[in-house]
Amino acid sequence: MRKSSLIAAFLLACAFAVPATDALAQSRRNPDEEQAEAAARKRKRDAEFGDNQAPLPQLRNAGPCPFVKVLYDAGRYVEFTGGREASAEVAWSGEIQKISAGCEYQDDQPIAVAMDVLFAVGKGPKASGNSKTYRYWVAVTQRNRLVIDKVYFDLPVRFEPGQDRLYAIERIDGIVIPRATLTTSGSNFEILVGFDVTPAMAEFNRQGKRFRLDAGAQTAASGSRTPK
Repeated sequence: MRKSSLIAAFLLACAFAVPATDALAQSRRNPDEEQAEAAARKRKRDAEFGDNQAPLPQLRNAGPCPFVKVLYDAGRYVEFTGGREASAEVAWSGEIQKISAGCEYQDDQPIAVAMDVLFAVGKGPKASGNSKTYRYWVAVTQRNRLVIDKVYFDLPVRFEPGQDRLYAIERIDGIVIPRATLTTSGSNFEILVGFDVTPAMAEFNRQGKRFRLDAGAQTAASGSRTPK
């Protein structure tokens, strides 16, 4: 048994032996020919066994989302009466407390952005009535450069008897930002949110002044807004 095995091994070695001259010729072959042969072998292998490799999953976005933030000068709304900046003279107040945003874009598609904006609004001692419509805006800019578009929205709220503070969540849909090229990513843009404030209110915010009303009963309201 062992002898037969040795003979078979010898015959097998002879069958696959390559003369030295042939080996030298193979080592001198053109690299293009070797590449072509390798490609032909791959095509034959794929045809025989099939290419069962699953495609890579598509990424949700072609790049990062735009930066989203509250403009500091317009992040709070404090309306005074009597021309005095005092807590006893506050009629209405508001603050943008949080923004949650997401975006989606692929290939040459524009960037679609949706946001949830959390507002805290207050009724001061000089408020007239129980209802107030706050006005705020959303602006799309080239980052640290030009304003591309700015849209205003209304936020109507109603305070129940005994309430002086409540919360509202606004869903902002339909923000679409065109892209100049395939390589234009969301990081080139910035989305700013702020109240529609007067110059005096903006200066009040810029100086970091604050009045906090004692929280009363808290109510959450939500809705989807369209531009006004």
